[in-house]
Amino acid sequence: MTTKDPRAAGLAALAGLIADETRATCLLALLDGRAWTAGELARHAGVAASTLSEHLGKLVAGGLLAEERQGRHRYVRLAGARAAQLVEDLAAQVAPGAAHRPRTLREASAGSATARGRTCYDHLAGRLGITVTDALTTRGLLRQDTGFALTDAGLTWFGTVGIGLDRTGRRPLARACLDWTERRPHLAGAAGAALCRHALDAGWCVRIGSERAVKVTATGERAFSDLLGIEAGALR
Repeated sequence: MTTKDPRAAGLAALAGLIADETRATCLLALLDGRAWTAGELARHAGVAASTLSEHLGKLVAGGLLAEERQGRHRYVRLAGARAAQLVEDLAAQVAPGAAHRPRTLREASAGSATARGRTCYDHLAGRLGITVTDALTTRGLLRQDTGFALTDAGLTWFGTVGIGLDRTGRRPLARACLDWTERRPHLAGAAGAALCRHALDAGWCVRIGSERAVKVTATGERAFSDLLGIEAGALR
């Protein structure tokens, strides 16, 4: 007699939540780490508000999204880092040839900016994220040979730069996140989130457009050069 794994039903239900193009579109949009209104997501997904509301209800009930209400507005965001990791990891499995092809110059420009540098929930991704991750590794601040881990020198570096690390939670300090455009891992986890937050707060990077794209400022170019030896051309 075969004993069914008790997790099977839950896994099937979770897969079913994501196996809808409208819901998948919402989950990918929310990887920017910000809260969106239901109306904003409806316009982004190209569906009616009533249709989108039904989809959001399923994602909230399934634990992938969290919601809050302010007056007449309903805001939703990814439920947390684990939900973001799940979405990003699944997106990274999509074959390059299956990616959406831009239909306009504006769409192509937005896609290029996203590939160049973006946030992946709460850490840096795209070529920018890979470049920073490689620089940390080259300088002995991060190890990738036995999984991602900050070295003692890396911990000291974060402290010297003034980037506080939360080491009290359950979230791993450093984690590899497979970059869906570069097909290589970039730094995630508490350290990746702290570095991204510092880069935005210090003006090293700024958000551009309405998607997840970010670009490095002149201040950021100097900081990344001084602190990690990254040439400005690699950040553009």
